[in-house]
Amino acid sequence: MLPLAGIKIVEFTHMVMGPAVGAILVELGAEVIKVEAIGGDATRRLLGSGAGYFPMYNRGKASICIDLKHPDGVAVAKRLAASADIVVENFRPGAMDRLGLGYDALRAENPRLIYCSEKGFLPGPYEERTALDEVAQMMGGLAYMTGPPGRPLRAGASVIDVAGGMFGVIGVLAALEARHRTGVGMHVQSALFETTAYLVGQHMAQKAATGAAAAPMPARVSAWAIYDVFETADADQIFIGVVSDSQWQSFCALFGLDDLWADTELRANNARVRARDTLMPRVRAELQRYTKADLIARLDGSGLPFAPIGRPEDLFDDPHLLAGQGLAPVTLVDGTQTLLPVLPIALDGERLGGGGLAAPGADTAAVLTGLGYDAAAITALVAAGAVQAAV
Repeated sequence: MLPLAGIKIVEFTHMVMGPAVGAILVELGAEVIKVEAIGGDATRRLLGSGAGYFPMYNRGKASICIDLKHPDGVAVAKRLAASADIVVENFRPGAMDRLGLGYDALRAENPRLIYCSEKGFLPGPYEERTALDEVAQMMGGLAYMTGPPGRPLRAGASVIDVAGGMFGVIGVLAALEARHRTGVGMHVQSALFETTAYLVGQHMAQKAATGAAAAPMPARVSAWAIYDVFETADADQIFIGVVSDSQWQSFCALFGLDDLWADTELRANNARVRARDTLMPRVRAELQRYTKADLIARLDGSGLPFAPIGRPEDLFDDPHLLAGQGLAPVTLVDGTQTLLPVLPIALDGERLGGGGLAAPGADTAAVLTGLGYDAAAITALVAAGAVQAAV
């Protein structure tokens, strides 16, 4: 029995941030019904860097296609929402209210409803602006911190979308716990800009604590002397960190750097940081004598932080992920078989599963039947174009 078994969620979402909320909750055992436009969510058809959005964040969800511009379609959506424990939406500000599907309208019918809104901004001067992951990264300083000075660069994944979805889930779970005591739901809001601000809060705190603004990560003064990417003998790369004085002793012993260990002035971390300009060329030259495989073999089990420089496609064959059920089989809508990551938590030692991808409207008839529509009513709704069954 998964923790959220018996909890029903209705999603009015697209792209990443909104779907990420349901993607997490469905793996925790909730029933998630995704409301898609007639013909299916446009996210299904994105190309390039967007091609992975839908399969990653919509596994395990049922699909119903509804025309929210059709009065009968809106009536179906209201009936569906009235049956839910949780509604998740990430439409533009005011869109759900105009459809009669906003929080105030739905809670009047269902006081126990938890309504999760995933937006660009929380209430304030910016709340009507359109935001995307990249907009928030640029505004909130994450792109500034990621790229070299003068060259803001977005992070290499939809980190703000996903983190914003995670904060939405935290709010939903808190609201569920509160509902156990009060019997009523609440409006949970999460936003891209405020998520970015939270993630760069450590840099804000650094400025407050030291009086000096944080430099972009490629130009930062690291807290540790050895905390970098190193070239190997076979023209590859590996990251190695030495983040304590005891690790410095282990590092010197592991690579036979007896003369460096003998220099007692280097045994304190801050002294090594100050000596970085002279220390690092020696360390780089030593490490470049080894191939990547040799370094991994030597470092594995040493207690030193290290990492070969991987690419996302390398994870399909990662032995740790495969052994630990960190990847689950998925059949894409076109029949392609693949593996994708599951929720990165374990409950009582058990990993949570993934789930299949539904075709657009695959569950329309079943969902409507569950809401009390008979076969004739369903046929009439399909004929009117208010809903669409599997396409």
